[in-house]
Amino acid sequence: MSKHPELSVSERAVVLLIAAVHFINILDFMIVMPLGPEFARELGISTNHIGLIAGSYTAAAAVSGVAGSFFLDRFDRRKALAVSMFGLVLGTALAGLSWNLPTLIAARVVAGLFGGPATAISLAIIADVVPRERRGRAMGTVMSAFSIASIAGVPISLEIAHAAGWRAPFYSVAALGAAVSAAAIFLLPPLKLHLSQGVTPPGWGMFRMLGKPLPLLSALALASMVTSAFAVIPNIPVYLEFNLHYTGEAWIPELLARVGIEYTPSVLGPLYLIGGTVSLLVIQFVGRLTDRFGSAAVSWVGALLTITVMYIWFINYQPLPSLLLFVFFMGAMTVRGVPARTLDTKVPMAHERAAFMSMQSAVQHTVLALAASLSSFILTENPDKSLQGMPALGLIAVVFAILLPTFITLAELGVRRRDARQPESHALKPPTAAGMGATAPVPARAPAAPD
Repeated sequence: MSKHPELSVSERAVVLLIAAVHFINILDFMIVMPLGPEFARELGISTNHIGLIAGSYTAAAAVSGVAGSFFLDRFDRRKALAVSMFGLVLGTALAGLSWNLPTLIAARVVAGLFGGPATAISLAIIADVVPRERRGRAMGTVMSAFSIASIAGVPISLEIAHAAGWRAPFYSVAALGAAVSAAAIFLLPPLKLHLSQGVTPPGWGMFRMLGKPLPLLSALALASMVTSAFAVIPNIPVYLEFNLHYTGEAWIPELLARVGIEYTPSVLGPLYLIGGTVSLLVIQFVGRLTDRFGSAAVSWVGALLTITVMYIWFINYQPLPSLLLFVFFMGAMTVRGVPARTLDTKVPMAHERAAFMSMQSAVQHTVLALAASLSSFILTENPDKSLQGMPALGLIAVVFAILLPTFITLAELGVRRRDARQPESHALKPPTAAGMGATAPVPARAPAAPD
């Protein structure tokens, strides 16, 4: 595999390291939702307020995403990533010290303020290092962090909570995050090639980008994907436990007993383990299919799968096994995610990647906060802690699931037309003979944002 002019390690090593960073960021966010029933019992939080806990993280990440668009492209990517990961680890540890809803929300705000930029910088590094013809596979590897978090991270965290209390998973994720952060600092070389392009980061120009067709379509696609998923995701654990009275998979402890292990796992852990395993298998193909057929075609398949599972699980509930529905849901989310985020890497110019990804992070987390908080206004808690109003959320999810591939199709057509006119518009060119350490002259104005 070819090496980026700036790298002292292989492209594959960088992709795997960024995947590890993404794993910590995803796991930090994911463990909050399955712990919702524990928050309700231990901290006295109403079940219809669980979405606010997830929403507080994403609202903070949205604010930091907007702020980051002004300055992230001015720094060495490695240093910016290190600072972001340190703040994320700190916020995760503080969540373990919470004693009520306000303190838990405050801790999640700290994590979100740094988690948003960490995601933006990670994706910018992938876009800098990996050529476009291999970027779908690279994004598939990075996004497999979601599946691995589901397979290992969330189930292990739930078992830790099962054995040592709900605070222990936060401390465990913080410790793991510190280790991954140290690896990123010591293994990644300085990543400054984007600074040699002689272009000032766009600053306020990023807001003007959202008025141009391609960035706007990309933002609308991301908003649709997030809304269709997170209108329901924060409430799935509570919905399973209190509405569907899901008590776990009885065959798992029976199987363990047959091999001499007497252990009853947590209720939701096996769901994430099995669902994540299926997602990881699916994602191995989705990245390659995206490279071969394009983001639009794959995203339409994902939309069809999403609409189907939303209908039979939330809108017109069919008494199918909860494990089957959960796995179906996670697989559908995987099929949609890779083509959407792969397309994101093709929209900005090289010197705008971190800023554009930061703005995308702001869009993602703003919409996620609104979608997660939406449930607090639509859903009501019954006396038995079950939720009323899930069909309405399911309908909202279906509408946005249809909008997602529509926007992706329009954006992909626009990218192809633009690249036919400007085939080198995204390329990061190696520095001149003056050397990479030389300071390139900075023009008075940045070039216009991509069309």
